[in-house]
Amino acid sequence: MEPFQLDNTTRTLHVKKWESAYPGLTAGFTTRWGIQNTDSPQMCNMGLHVGDDPNHVIKNRQQLADQQGFSFETWTCADQIHGNKVTKISAGQIGAGRDSLESVITNTDGLYTTEQGVFLTSFYADCVPLFFLDPIRNAIGLAHAGWKGTVSLIGREMIEAFRREYQSNPEDIYVAIGPSIGACCYEVDERVMQQARTAASSWEQAVQPSHKTSHYMLDLRQLNQVIVEEAGVPADHISTTHYCTSCRNDLFFSHRKDRGNTGRMASFIGWKEQTT
Repeated sequence: MEPFQLDNTTRTLHVKKWESAYPGLTAGFTTRWGIQNTDSPQMCNMGLHVGDDPNHVIKNRQQLADQQGFSFETWTCADQIHGNKVTKISAGQIGAGRDSLESVITNTDGLYTTEQGVFLTSFYADCVPLFFLDPIRNAIGLAHAGWKGTVSLIGREMIEAFRREYQSNPEDIYVAIGPSIGACCYEVDERVMQQARTAASSWEQAVQPSHKTSHYMLDLRQLNQVIVEEAGVPADHISTTHYCTSCRNDLFFSHRKDRGNTGRMASFIGWKEQTT
């Protein structure tokens, strides 16, 4: 069953299994469409760095936060440099990057916290969104895994951060792997494959043949799944989408499909503040 379920009202995808099991948790992914009013959809770019009108982007972000029950003041994001650094978000960093590139969490591709009322976000147009949850310690996280972040093991870095900061047991952690380009559409050369082969002992599971010599069809979602399994997360704690952002260009922005001229979706996760 597809773990990311579409909400036709907000046009966002949700990890419904997590949200149903853990009241107060919101976890999901936007599409290329938002709602301007009840009858008219509009393009829903969430990225400030792609040449869109900043006021339009900020309005989209405000609407998403409001739809999900969070104050826009708590929207928190990083600059995403295709690395493997993950950063713990504490009270003083809440709201970083919500309305400007200058205020983002720097040199970071992953964010995590146990704080309530924090809306963690990350941005995508083919790269792999990774969602992390340790329900025993109320730890949540997001990681942006393009091919560089994947082969530099950002998934394992997040698990190690949970272990270090919250004494999490990897066997208690859940991982959801969201919409991204699939092996059907992601052809890479030997330069990329050399690094993919070092990322996990079972890397072969993530590779399919290409019709081009010295090229390969790489399944980044599968490679990330293998990486987090090898870091100790049980296979039955990992949920992986079937959505390919390139195939479903009607639903998602795709850097490859749109030849670089495109918007960004946002992954999001947060614990709503408890009032009781």
